[in-house]
Amino acid sequence: MIQGPIQTDVAIVGAGPTALFAAFECGMLKLSCVLIDALDEIGGQCAALYPEKPIYDIPAHPSIEGGALIAALEAQIAPFDVPRLLGQRVEALSGHRGAFTLKTSAGETVQAKAIIIAAGAGAFGPNRPPLHGLEEYERSGAVQYYVRRRADFEGKRIVVAGGGDSALDWALSLSELADKIYLLHRRARFRGAPETLARIEEQVVAGRIEKIVPYQLHALHGADGRLESVEVADLDGNARHLEADTLLPFYGLSTDLGPIANWNIDTIRSTIPVTPSTLETSLAGVFAIGDIAAYPGKLKLILQGFSEGAMAAHAIHPIVHPDTALHFEYSTSKGVPAAS
Repeated sequence: MIQGPIQTDVAIVGAGPTALFAAFECGMLKLSCVLIDALDEIGGQCAALYPEKPIYDIPAHPSIEGGALIAALEAQIAPFDVPRLLGQRVEALSGHRGAFTLKTSAGETVQAKAIIIAAGAGAFGPNRPPLHGLEEYERSGAVQYYVRRRADFEGKRIVVAGGGDSALDWALSLSELADKIYLLHRRARFRGAPETLARIEEQVVAGRIEKIVPYQLHALHGADGRLESVEVADLDGNARHLEADTLLPFYGLSTDLGPIANWNIDTIRSTIPVTPSTLETSLAGVFAIGDIAAYPGKLKLILQGFSEGAMAAHAIHPIVHPDTALHFEYSTSKGVPAAS
């Protein structure tokens, strides 16, 4: 624990890609900041959910894996020496615009003049299938909800459950190295882009993927956390046993704003409405960017979150330096200023 309260210009709640770029923009404006995140590492969902999954809509990168994007963003903020309070949540917020105090679950106190909430979808976790004995298989790694290292699945017999993009994308990706891929869905129709569905059919014809439809998960069979087969059943109760080493259920994430919901900030269905021109919330001095921010025309894209981080930093500058006019300069002209 850091002795005494941490003094900073901006407290950034979250440490995903949008938060990291907001820290860079604050640094470019000579605003000090600190990153606070409930996860034990920076990167948010990019690091926790898909570090080896390619992202295709980051400018100047035809394709970049989630982990590589986070590494590049971390290198970008390195000149500013941004402190990180990881593995702890902000439990309480008090004060007002220009003088906020945040208390974390680890007992840290942060005093900041402004706050940027970049908490993504809030606290998140997988929707877990209601199967008997599931916890034992989770502990052994036989049931996993995220793919962090593709190499861990080489030669495995895998049941991929779900009908959306995550299930389809990982079925395709893992089919390149797995011994067998079963793609399980309760309906015959999958929810995916036409190109993705066409690639799935190609792999089915090639024998690399077997579609199991319309079936649902029914039971897990094995011993001491070692999975031997996954039992599935159709709507009439007809059962099949799929010999498998691993189950990957992709049923989406359950999200929760957590303590943020008690900060007297207006919220709508786990999002925070903001003023589009500044990203300021209903509480003066508190801003929200990324997936958690809501306004008309909002696109939930990382690149839009990057833009919002820049806009929020510029809106915060007069709060921190009320008597100093901000003269905008391009980074090609000013370079990267030294940390203050």
